[in-house]
Amino acid sequence: MSSATQSHKRKNVRPQLVVGTTVSATSRTSLDHRRLKTKVSTLSQAATTASTRSEEFWADDVATNEARHAAAFSYQLGDDSLEPQMLDLTEDGISVQIHHAPSSKKTYRPLRDWWPLIDEYLGENLRREGRGAPKNYSRCPGPDCPDRRRRENYAGCDGAPEWRCVDQACFGEQLYCSQCIVEMHRLHPTHFVEKWDGTHFVRKRTWLQELGLVIQLGHPPGAMCPFGESAAHDFVLYDLTGVHELSVRFCGCRTGETNEKLERRVQLLRACWWPASVHIPNTCVTFRALRLFQLLNCLGKLSAYDFLRGLELFTNNDGLNPPPDRRRPFMCVMRQWREVKRQKRAKRGHAGGGVFATGQGELALQCRACPQPGWNLPEGWENIDPFFRYLYCVFLAVDANFRLSNRDVSSEAADPLMGDGWGYFCRRYGEDGYNAHVAKHANEEELSNCSGFQAMSQANSKRTKGLRATGVVGVICGRHNMWRPNGVGDLQVGERQCNVDFVVLSAVLSFALLLLIISYDIACQYSVNFWRRMPGLPSRLHLKLREQDVWWKIPNFHLPAHKRKCHSPFSFHWMKGAGRSHGEGIEENWSLANGAAKSTRLMSLASRQITLEDIFGAQNYARVLALPRVLLRRLAVAIKEGIQHKAAFDAFSKGLKEARPEEVNAWEEWVERWESTQHTTAEDSPFETKDEERTLRDIQLQIATEEFTSTGGGVEVEREHTPGSFVADGLSIEEAQRKLTVDIHAVKEPTPTQRLEFMKRRTVLRRRIKKFREVQRIYMPSIRNVLSDAQRQTFDGLADDVPEATRLFMPSEIEDERSRVGACAVGLPEIEARMREGEAVEALEAVRKGLRTRTMTNRYKLRNYTGQELLTRGQGILRQINVRIHTAKLRYRYARAAHLTLRGHGAWEEKLRVLTDDDVRALNERALTAEEKAQNEHWAEIGGAIIEGGIERAAGVARGEGSHTLSWIWYTTSSGEVETDDRLEEALRVEWCKARARCSRYEEEVRLLREEMRRTIAYGRTAAGKWDDLAADELVGAPAEVTEGRRAYAAEEAATERARCADLEKRWRPILAKADAYLRSQGGADVSADDAVLVDVDMRDELGPDEEEARLEGGADEEDDV
Repeated sequence: MSSATQSHKRKNVRPQLVVGTTVSATSRTSLDHRRLKTKVSTLSQAATTASTRSEEFWADDVATNEARHAAAFSYQLGDDSLEPQMLDLTEDGISVQIHHAPSSKKTYRPLRDWWPLIDEYLGENLRREGRGAPKNYSRCPGPDCPDRRRRENYAGCDGAPEWRCVDQACFGEQLYCSQCIVEMHRLHPTHFVEKWDGTHFVRKRTWLQELGLVIQLGHPPGAMCPFGESAAHDFVLYDLTGVHELSVRFCGCRTGETNEKLERRVQLLRACWWPASVHIPNTCVTFRALRLFQLLNCLGKLSAYDFLRGLELFTNNDGLNPPPDRRRPFMCVMRQWREVKRQKRAKRGHAGGGVFATGQGELALQCRACPQPGWNLPEGWENIDPFFRYLYCVFLAVDANFRLSNRDVSSEAADPLMGDGWGYFCRRYGEDGYNAHVAKHANEEELSNCSGFQAMSQANSKRTKGLRATGVVGVICGRHNMWRPNGVGDLQVGERQCNVDFVVLSAVLSFALLLLIISYDIACQYSVNFWRRMPGLPSRLHLKLREQDVWWKIPNFHLPAHKRKCHSPFSFHWMKGAGRSHGEGIEENWSLANGAAKSTRLMSLASRQITLEDIFGAQNYARVLALPRVLLRRLAVAIKEGIQHKAAFDAFSKGLKEARPEEVNAWEEWVERWESTQHTTAEDSPFETKDEERTLRDIQLQIATEEFTSTGGGVEVEREHTPGSFVADGLSIEEAQRKLTVDIHAVKEPTPTQRLEFMKRRTVLRRRIKKFREVQRIYMPSIRNVLSDAQRQTFDGLADDVPEATRLFMPSEIEDERSRVGACAVGLPEIEARMREGEAVEALEAVRKGLRTRTMTNRYKLRNYTGQELLTRGQGILRQINVRIHTAKLRYRYARAAHLTLRGHGAWEEKLRVLTDDDVRALNERALTAEEKAQNEHWAEIGGAIIEGGIERAAGVARGEGSHTLSWIWYTTSSGEVETDDRLEEALRVEWCKARARCSRYEEEVRLLREEMRRTIAYGRTAAGKWDDLAADELVGAPAEVTEGRRAYAAEEAATERARCADLEKRWRPILAKADAYLRSQGGADVSADDAVLVDVDMRDELGPDEEEARLEGGADEEDDV
């Protein structure tokens, strides 16, 4: 155990500051060898007289400094005063089981077993370069045809066995004669063969062609058409096995009612070869090669160049005789393949009007769990009780992405757009199209005056010369992360409202539901004049909803960066019917699509659009396949968490209702009134206090204003990042790490649900740290030079640190000033120092707020609770408050230590002193004696429900006015205000309102998920019925073969839909029964534990591709020691 950790457990030494006035040497005393190191440097009486009053508070937090620079770093800072607790969980019969991909760290080590045998594997690999055993080449075995099998004692043909299939594409290692090898490959013309020349095998991609292999189309293998016509001599076929030059003959027979020859392109299509030309094709791609590239492109964002380059190298990797370059025809074929496939999936092959009758957005894959009139809504849904109308609302998430830009490299005339507005992009052309609307607002500029991210400000200032599109704006369904039809549009000059207006309204075209929730990271500004701007858009896009039925929210992660006045009105947490929605899903969608940015940037407009639409469609389909698992997991978690929050809230509220029923009723009415209406300001919010302190957000905004750099003409200089945004991002990541560290430490034995949540948060942290490192290399270019070898491993992402304990190596973590100056960009340490001071002030205020809330909570909890069971259940709210206090305490200590490193001792320490555990107490709490501390530790060890380990006794428990002293944290309250009962009452009211809101959100989440599951099954049944109808229909004038294919495809899709519905009904039946019991008991603990439900969580739904790959490679532990 480290010394820092040990020091936190010593409670027997009273904290004190030692301030020298006549001491002749520097001395140090420490608080339990941990908290205080006082600087005493007075050498004479004159020096004492000259010293300022602020020097009395010069002190170092020794334990925090040691913990910050310890090898085993943790944001717990060696402070274990918050004792881990076992959760008093209500048994609900729901078990969550997490399934991981097989991890080499947790199972056997195949590479460890293989390494001693590497010589054997190498020898076998070299053996393959020769002919092998004599039985392989002593005699040609010949094709195994029926005629030869009938011969007695047949031993093979008499040809010289010199040929074999490359890499054993045809199984076996035997050698054949030239005639037999050709005969064997009439059904496998896309294999390569090689010839033994006496010393080695000679490989040539045209061997089969030179040996006389000819592929006859339109006839059985081996049969030749008497009227056949040869293809071009340079006919090339792309297949998974490589690039092939083949001899091909087309059928010249005249068949059918018209007695005409079948078109060459049709003959190739029936052979599953896609022609690059409709007239005289001499380049084709096999269907399986197209299918594989489409999957790789959508999943891994593999570019066509890399795919084709891989096929070329697979064909010939010696560089002596490269295959023909047909990349441009391949791109043309891929465009056609994507278009035909999406038309087929959208039933256009079964429609009377054909492809050209496709409607707007018809080719997009719809979200099955969202309300879809005519597909998954019950009769009379419009007349639902207004209290539950949120069940039929649509949640939309809007955001812009400036990575998916596009250069102006081709004209629309040369490469026309096919299917304008049929898929995920909104309609561009026409008098009421996107381009016409945007052209009317060519000079429009809007900048955000609220969001600390300054996304709009940076985007509008980006250089646009040479770009057709600076990015895209997109709309998804906010609860299931599926792209909306017509919900994507290009941006020309940043994130302008005219662009967003058109795309958002296109995404809800013909919207006919009860309520619309739109989440946007700048909704506070964007929504102001939305209804005034709407009449300026085409009438077909106008919303058919009342203004009060459209609500605006800001995603949970983005909201803290906004001004305080935006927090309550635009928060999902304080909105009735929001459930556990957060609005951040679109960021995940962008992260999955951004891999295509490099390849699509140089594409033509049409190629880029069909490529992105294919990627968006693949994402939607992946969501459809994941819905059965995701909704099941979400519902299980919502029920379990809802029961616990309900129990905690009921216990918390019971004493209040008995003592102050009128006030509690007034609070409840206040919350209901707030949650039922869209607000634009925080006035009259029951979730806010009236304190107005200068926050870290204000300092960041001031720094961002100072960093604004413009030219003489007033145009902002393009910078994707600034020093201020870099430091702000680092502080935000630190806070996420700190909260995760505390949450993990606070739970003694986490449940599978909690472990799952911890793993998800770690996944997000890994991604954020990875992006942070990229920017850090810009503003701290020499950082690696000042790090130790172990620290470099952490910096490079090669260490085994869990993400919450991964050092960021901010400037304040470099103790030596000269090294810090050399490693950082000019001015970066000063920017961090300013933000650290603001962070410390903000954290100290959070400690005070938590103490106020804890005081009032304990006052009613201890006065009105009777019985150990009720007291334990009521511990839930108090536990949450104490965790918040502990987190704020750690945040303050870290921020102060960092600020001291950057600024040194100074007058600021009078306001921001060293914070000891004894200092963390409310106004009416006194510091505990050593005996009381020991008693607290004993109570904590035996599971006492009243005292939090290491946090001082709450009001009413440890009073003693004779020894009461006021903690210094109350000397520096904002504006010198004195604590009053009104402020304590306000803190209690805010905590009660938030606890009630949390409880309500979980009950709403259960209802929403229950309805979403019903809608998903109903959608599948409707889809099966529609496919059945199409299978029975006949398309007038269609050939019999096409009719049969249409019916077969429709029947297959109908069968698949019915199978999915049956699987969902079986899989979801147990958890839906639990949900019904939960709702009948109004979120109480009356859910029976008799009927056990096992919920399997597939980590593929929780991890990103990078994390999943690392896990498969053994780069991460399955549970990271949670």
